[in-house]
This record gives sequence, structure tokens and C-alpha cells, in this order.
Amino acid sequence: MADLTHAKRKSKTDRDFPLWLHPSGRWCRKIRGQFHYFGRDQQAAIDEWLRVKDDLLAGRPRPPKGGGLTVADLCNRFLTVKRHLLDTRELSPRTWQSYFQSCAKLVAALGKSRFVEGLTAADFEALRATLSEGRGPVTLRGDVLTIRMVFKYGYDNGLINNPIRYGQGFKIPPKAVLRRARQAAGPRMFQAAELRKIVAKAEQPLRAMVLLGINCAFGATDVSSLPDSALDLAGGWVTFPRPKTAIERRCPLWPETIAALREAMSDRKEPKAVDDAALVFLTRCRQRWVRLGAKGSVIDAVACEFAKVLKELGIKRPRLGFYALRHTFRTIADEVRDDPAVDRIMGHTDGSMADAYRETISDARLKAVVNTVRMSVFPKRKKQNRRRARG
Repeated sequence: MADLTHAKRKSKTDRDFPLWLHPSGRWCRKIRGQFHYFGRDQQAAIDEWLRVKDDLLAGRPRPPKGGGLTVADLCNRFLTVKRHLLDTRELSPRTWQSYFQSCAKLVAALGKSRFVEGLTAADFEALRATLSEGRGPVTLRGDVLTIRMVFKYGYDNGLINNPIRYGQGFKIPPKAVLRRARQAAGPRMFQAAELRKIVAKAEQPLRAMVLLGINCAFGATDVSSLPDSALDLAGGWVTFPRPKTAIERRCPLWPETIAALREAMSDRKEPKAVDDAALVFLTRCRQRWVRLGAKGSVIDAVACEFAKVLKELGIKRPRLGFYALRHTFRTIADEVRDDPAVDRIMGHTDGSMADAYRETISDARLKAVVNTVRMSVFPKRKKQNRRRARG
């Protein structure tokens, strides 16, 4: 009898069969120095092995039976909610794209079939190491924060029974690391001479967008979403809350900006979508300049066209893009030493009690800010205006 059992056990230990029969009668396998048992029924044992082998071979605990919430399911539910916010314009396309990309990285690193309940601190430590490969600390910080947001969504909505324990190895990079990375990249701003070359090189409607970027600290999403109703070209003002935060903004327009806007708007085509009929800027294809593309990607035609201009001019430094115009504006405008006025133009709020009580900023203060920036960017034009006033 013993010989028959031994023969049966030996026949199943060939190279093609992953399990062997233990003397106790159970099918098993030794992995990383530990025995794992899969029951006495041969077919049930092999089915169970196929279900859990990826986790066991990777050194992870055996996932629970009966299914459960997978990493892919959690990400899909999270992105579905965020997509609804995107459709109602409560979320910007760029923010949606960052969520989508972080979720894609999470699924690729942990596996789409991994059960959330079986994740351990070691998994998140390995995940952070994967996320940091070939990426800077700023990108890593965004990925970690978004992934934490995903799991918090799961717990808050009852999809996960217990809060996730990330351990000490899944933290955002320290502020000192972020500072060093920023210092190594250099200032994210343009010099006045570079701005003049960019304005001269850019064709319409990009020229008008660039002028809005340095005159009013507009970003790509701002110029893409700007409606006709926000402009008062006769009076020389733009009043347009930030699409990202809905914080109020009001900014005086330079003569150069007004002229460029009039020229760009005179050649505007009919939009493809009815919802885009009120927009100031449309692409040659009669679409928004910043819009959502296929598979959750964001098409930023402003960034693409702006990058072409920089390449043609030979302006190449880290982190230089259309958004650097906003950084440039703030850096120059701070010389006025009127933070409330600068914040009103940029759409910033500091959350202070004074900010909560402050209802308006005088036009004179706002004009002082933009005139300081204009004097820095176009110093010769400012001197010419002074000479004409004296004459």
C-alpha cells in the first residue's frame, strides 16, 4: 500500500505538474522555504494553485477566496466619479488626466486582479519604488497623493472595510527634496527679451494667448475656456474666474493685448460643438485648444504650439512652457508689494480673515500691478508713452 501511494505521488512530481502529493494526502508546494497546501482533490488543488500562484511566488499572502474588490475595480469606480465631474466642468481636463495616469501606474504596478484587502505595507513600499523610477520628486508626489486619494475614496464609500495601512515607506518626498529638485531645474520664468521674441514670433491666435499669459497670468486652460462675455475690450478689462477653482479674477488689459485679441477674434471660425460657441479662441479644426482626447488623454494644443515657438527661437530650459508665463507674471508683479491686488489678478486666495472680509480691490491698484509687469516686458514702449504725454 505504501508503495502504491509513493508511486502515485512520484507520478505527479514530473516537470509539467506544479504540485506534489504530501504524505498527509494533500497537494502542496514549497515556496520561499514555506509549505503551501491546496487540498486533497487534484483538480481543486490545481485550480487553487492557478488562482494564487502569482501572489505566492511574489512573496505576498494568499488572497482571500470568494473574490473581492480588485485594484482595477477600485480605480475604475474612482475614475467614473471623476469623469462625471469632468463632464459637468467641475474638474479640469488636466486634473482628470493626472488622476487617470496615476491610476494606470497603480494598476500596472500591483496588478489589476490584486485584491485590495490583501495589500500590505510591503506592497506600497515596492509601489513607491516603482513610481520613482525615471521620475522626479514632483511627479512622485502627485502620484502618491492621488493613489492615497483613490484608497480613501474606497473606504469612505464603503468599498473597503478598513482603512489602508500604507506603512512608513509610502510617503510623499520631503520638502527639502522638492526644493533641491526645483533649484537644480532653475527658475521657471522667462526673461523680458525672451518674452518680446516670443510675442513677435507667435502667430495668431497664439500671440493673443501669450499676451494674456504675461498680462493677466492666464494658463492654457484659462485661454482655452475664455468666453466672449469675460472681455470688455472697449474698457480694457477681463473679468474671468479661474476654471480650476472658480476664484474671482479681474485684470486690466494692455493696449498690445487688446489689439491682439481684436485681431484674433476677427478671424475666428464657427465651432464644431455648440457648447464652444461663446469661446474667444478655437483651433483650426474649430475645437477647444485644451480638451479631452481618447483614453483619458488631454490634448493641449496651446502647449504644443507654444513649444514650437520656443524651439524655433532656441529657448530651451527645464520646466519652460506656457504655464511659465504665470510664474513670470507673479515674480515681476511682486515688486509692487501689493499681494491682495496681485492675488485678485491671479485668482489666488490666502484663506486669511482679511481675505474673507475684503470685497473689492480698486482699479488703480490692479492697474499698478499690470503696468509694472508691462514696464518690465516692454520698457521702450513705456518710455515712448511717457515722452508723448510730456509733449
